[in-house]
Amino acid sequence: MREERPPLVDGLVSIVMPSWNTGPFIAESIQSVLDQTYDQWELIIVDDGSTDNTDEVVASFRDSRIKYLKNPRNVGAALTRNRALREARGEWMAFLDSDDFWSPGKLERQLAFMKEGGHVFSYHEYLKSNADDPTQNRLVSGPRVVTRSMIYRYDYIGHLTMMYSARAFGLVQIRDIPKNNDYALRLQLFKHEGVRCVLLPENLATYRIRGRSISHDKFSKKFASHYALFHGCDGKPPPLALWLACRNMGYGLLKKIMYERAACP
Repeated sequence: MREERPPLVDGLVSIVMPSWNTGPFIAESIQSVLDQTYDQWELIIVDDGSTDNTDEVVASFRDSRIKYLKNPRNVGAALTRNRALREARGEWMAFLDSDDFWSPGKLERQLAFMKEGGHVFSYHEYLKSNADDPTQNRLVSGPRVVTRSMIYRYDYIGHLTMMYSARAFGLVQIRDIPKNNDYALRLQLFKHEGVRCVLLPENLATYRIRGRSISHDKFSKKFASHYALFHGCDGKPPPLALWLACRNMGYGLLKKIMYERAACP
């Protein structure tokens, strides 16, 4: 496996898209990349052993900027993202899961925002879409600036909204954990001295909710996965990891009150 990334290409945006059994959705995700008004990008799709028709769907798109790789076996989202990051050649890194999609001007608007402000790390607002009940759709925003201390309180940064400079951060790799690997990636970025992630206050993406519901069981699993993130992945001692996981649950509720609102129909 490649241990270092290839030379970076000026102006190129590398888009990381892991996939696993998202055949019914991935076409819309890919099309949203093809529809971008900024066309200097590469889309790196790494499939993690899908057993549905993902291969056929991806093959129907014929564009040299799309690179489709397959893991020899299912290895999980963390290692799948790591592989895509090693393959990336872009000066800029962006992320899109294979069941979500972007607005056409996402890359152009975010790049302009970062270059004009001299930012190396940014995120933006997005729509949380519930196909089963559109009345539950929510517009999600966040703090104007996210700092290192804030990211340990709560992961305010939507994965499909973030972009960072590969020149500023280098190759980022995370430990193999089953949950919260996108959060783990951001914790790695914030280990760099003085890092700030700046909000672009525009809705430029849609996050698709698929059959998720809140229950005590799911809350317990979420708590356990956050403890594993802070202890097993980030290396915090058990008492501190326990405190961080507890605090994260509280800030999650506060975030819903402060930074989420009903989307206009």
